Amino acid sequence: MLLEYIEKPEQLHTLTIEQLSQLAKELREYIIENVSRTGGHLAPSLGAVELTLALYSTFNLPVDKVIWDVGHQAYAHKILTGRREIFKKLRQKDGITGFPCRKESPYDTFGVGHASTSISAALGMAAARDLMGRGEHIIAVIGDGAMTGGEAFEALNHAGDLKKNMIVVLNDNGMSIDCNVGAMSEYLSKIRLAPQYRQAKEDLKGILKSIPHIGDTVIKTAEYLKDSMRAVLVPGEIFEEMGFTYIGPIDGHNIAVMKDVFSRVRLLEGPVLVHVHTKKGKGYLPAELEPDKFHGVGKFDVTTGNLIKENGRPKSYTSVFSDAMIELAKKDESITAITAAMPAGTGLKQFSEVFPERYFDVGIAEEHAVTLAAGMAAAGVHPVVAIYSTFAQRAYDQLMHDVCLQNLPVTLCLDRAGIVGADGATHHGNFDLSYLRTMPGMVVMAPKDENELRNMLYTAVNYDGPAAVRYPRGEGVGVALENDFRELPIGKAEVIQNGGKIALLAVGTMVSAACKTAELLKDKGIECTVVNMRFVKPLDRECVLQMADKMDMLVTMEENVLPGGFGAAVAELLADEGRCVPLMRFGLPDAFIEQGTQRELLEQCGLTPEQMSEKIIDSRNKE
Repeated sequence: MLLEYIEKPEQLHTLTIEQLSQLAKELREYIIENVSRTGGHLAPSLGAVELTLALYSTFNLPVDKVIWDVGHQAYAHKILTGRREIFKKLRQKDGITGFPCRKESPYDTFGVGHASTSISAALGMAAARDLMGRGEHIIAVIGDGAMTGGEAFEALNHAGDLKKNMIVVLNDNGMSIDCNVGAMSEYLSKIRLAPQYRQAKEDLKGILKSIPHIGDTVIKTAEYLKDSMRAVLVPGEIFEEMGFTYIGPIDGHNIAVMKDVFSRVRLLEGPVLVHVHTKKGKGYLPAELEPDKFHGVGKFDVTTGNLIKENGRPKSYTSVFSDAMIELAKKDESITAITAAMPAGTGLKQFSEVFPERYFDVGIAEEHAVTLAAGMAAAGVHPVVAIYSTFAQRAYDQLMHDVCLQNLPVTLCLDRAGIVGADGATHHGNFDLSYLRTMPGMVVMAPKDENELRNMLYTAVNYDGPAAVRYPRGEGVGVALENDFRELPIGKAEVIQNGGKIALLAVGTMVSAACKTAELLKDKGIECTVVNMRFVKPLDRECVLQMADKMDMLVTMEENVLPGGFGAAVAELLADEGRCVPLMRFGLPDAFIEQGTQRELLEQCGLTPEQMSEKIIDSRNKE
C-alpha cells in the first residue's frame, strides 16, 4: 500500500498520476473504515480526495498555505499530513479533532469549524505575506454551501479590490454539470490559462489601437461584445466582475487535469477562482446515494451503510421540537419557521413538508436569518428561528439590535446547547446563556426534559417579545409527553423537592444531575432542596432570595461557561441584595473544550453527580 509510506505532503510530488489515483482509492477505503467506527463528516471528505491530492502534489506545503473552509472535507488532508495512525481516534477524547486546528499540526494553517471564513482568512494571510516580503501561495478551499454565507462574498469583494495573489478553489458538489459542458469548460480554461493566449490578446489590442481614428472604438466594441457573449456562454461571470480570474468548472476527480490547472494558476497575478465539480460521497455507494445522511454520520456498518443505533432509546430533543412545531403551527397560522441551511439538523425538515409556504431556509446566513425574523415579526407574524447554539453566536448583533432593541416577538430555538461531544470546541454551545443574558428584554429558558421543552416553546410563541429556548443534543430523559401544551409563568422557578439546608438551583440539563446529586447526598445523610429554575432571564428573584434566607448554602448548576452565566446571575442578585449565604457554582470552565463523548467531557469539567456531591461534602467538612 502506498498510503502507509506517506507521512507528509512533500512525498506526493514524486508520485505519478497512476500512483496518485491508487492513493486516492486507498485514502477512501481508510476514511470509510475509520469513520464507520468513530462517526464523522464522511460524504464531503470522500468527495474531496482527488482535489486534496492534486493540491498537495502541486503546491509546497506547509510553506504554501491551504485553508479548508468549515473543514468537513479535510479528512484526506489530516491523513496526508502525518496523522494517519491517530486518525483512528478521530473526534475522540485525547485523539484528533474533526476539523483543522492550528495547535494540532503546522499543516493546519487556520482553525475552522464554522462556514464561510476561508476566503477572509486567505486574504488576510496574503496581505501579511506581502507586508513581510514573502512569496508563498495562499489557497482557500470553499464548498458551494459555504459560498452562500455573506462573509464569503464580503471577502471576495475585498480580494478583488486588493488584487492580492491568492487562489480560491470552489469545491462544488451541489450541482450537476453536463459531461459535454464540463469537457468544453476544461478546454476553454486551458486556453485562457495559456500564456500565448493572454499575450495574443494584448498584441491584438495594440494593433487595433494603432488604427487611426477608429482603433479605440473598435476595442470598446470588441470588449462589449466579448463581455456580452461571456455572460451568456461562460460560467463564473460574477467572479470575473468581482476582480477574479475565473477558471472552470473542471472535473474535481481528474487528478491530471487539476494538477495541470493548478500548476498554471500558480503563475498568474491577482486573485484567481478555480471552480471544480465533485461528487459528495464519491467512492462509497451508500454515501453517493444519500449524501445528506452521510454528511455528518454516526457509527455505521460499512457493508450495508446502515447506522448503528441502540433500540428503545428516548426521543431526541430535536425530534420533540420538530413535532411540537407542527402541532403549534396547525393551531396558529402566524407561526413561521426559519433555519440557516440546517433543516434536518434542527428538526424543521418535517415542518417544511407540512407548511412549505411558512418555512424559510436562508442558507448559511445566520445574521440574515435573525433579521429576516425581525422583519416578519414587525409585520405581524411570529417567527421561530432554529439554529445550533454555536452558530447563533454569529448573529449576536442582529439579536441585540434588530430583535431586542425593538422588542419584537421572535422565538430563538438553540439546539445543541452545552456540550455536544465529538465535534469539539468549534461546535459546543457553551456560551449562549452568557451572551443572551446581556440582551435587554430577552427571555431565556432551558428545559429540564423534553416535555418541558414543548411547554417552553408554547410559552415563547405566545410571548409578545423576544424569547430563547436552549436545549441539548441527543435524546431526552424519557418522560411521557403531555397531549396539551401549558404556558409557563415567565420568570418562575419550580421546586422539585424540599428538605435540608442546602438548595441545589439547576437549569436545563443540570436539573436531572441535581436530582441525582441530591440522592447521593441523601445517602450520606445530607438532605437537599432541588429547584428547577427554568428561566435564566428573568431570574426568579423571589425564589432565590427565599432560599438564601433559609439555607446554609446555595449551589448553582449549569451546562454553560461560568463567566456571565446562570450562576453569575444568582451571584449578582445575592450581592445586590446584600445576602451573604455561601454560594457554590458548578458550570463549564472559562476555556474551549476539546472533543470527546458528552459523559467524558462533563466528567472532565467536574459536572457529574458523583463529582458535585463530593465537592459539596468537602465544602461542608471544611466549615
